[in-house]
Amino acid sequence: MGKYRVLTDEHVRSFLDKGYLVIRGALDPAQAQPWIDRAYARLGYSPTDPATWAKDIVWLDHESHALIRDMSPAAWGALLDVVGGEARLEPEVYDMPNTGHFTSVNSFEWSDAFIVNFRRGADQPWQPPSPATKGWHKDGSYFRHFLDSREQALLTIVCWSDMRHQGGGTFVAPDSVRIIARLLAAHPEGIPAGGFDFAAIAAQCTQFEEVTGQAGDFVILHPFMLHASSQNVLGLPRFMSNPAIILKEPMQFNRPNPDDFSLLERATLHYLGLERLDFRAQHAREAVWWASGRPAVPAAA
Repeated sequence: MGKYRVLTDEHVRSFLDKGYLVIRGALDPAQAQPWIDRAYARLGYSPTDPATWAKDIVWLDHESHALIRDMSPAAWGALLDVVGGEARLEPEVYDMPNTGHFTSVNSFEWSDAFIVNFRRGADQPWQPPSPATKGWHKDGSYFRHFLDSREQALLTIVCWSDMRHQGGGTFVAPDSVRIIARLLAAHPEGIPAGGFDFAAIAAQCTQFEEVTGQAGDFVILHPFMLHASSQNVLGLPRFMSNPAIILKEPMQFNRPNPDDFSLLERATLHYLGLERLDFRAQHAREAVWWASGRPAVPAAA
């Protein structure tokens, strides 16, 4: 796969076959520790005293930021490999208050908008992923969904701490990518954010996995991946984040030169069983967000 800077043949096959890939050891855990220490201070919790953990799980807004390329060249290179290069990323920050636990989206940065699972579900026996798992969903509560949507072009997971088996890993349904791709292809008018029947989609799936990893691992998932949070019966705090990646323009599935397809576009066509598709949205692209006027990458001093 000479066209890729970071991705190996195995990574590409995983993205095409399972809908996600994992870059192991993308981030030095030592870089995460100051942000984790600050998160405990922000919450007023002690990392060594579970009695201070007032909530089983918390969603933090961002306070600190850093460019992905500086924190993790491997993660940054992998992202560019999947989307087709930096020129295809949205160059502005988008503000999105009241649409989630973070208030803006910047494709070029990571932040400490952590989801911290301290012990959610520890009072119940462990349940592996299945159609009956509560909370299956596709991300994107702030826009109308089309097959080629740019607003959340990738679902990503940064493991700021270990994400252990039965310790709050993310549940995924790999075959949901194909189901949702076909659903969106059949609805060029788009589907409102609240218009998906996720329970019905999960009921059609037969593949379910628990994504785990070590501190510093980085997971890139297709945006159509159905996923859900899981129990942390271990009671060991798990810090992760889900930074969104925005494209400058919608995906294109009918590029004149097939070599110009990004891996993301190739994968979407693959899940449709097609080599190309002249997709055209048949409804206005609606989103509850707006460009902030701030560049995603600060100007050089």
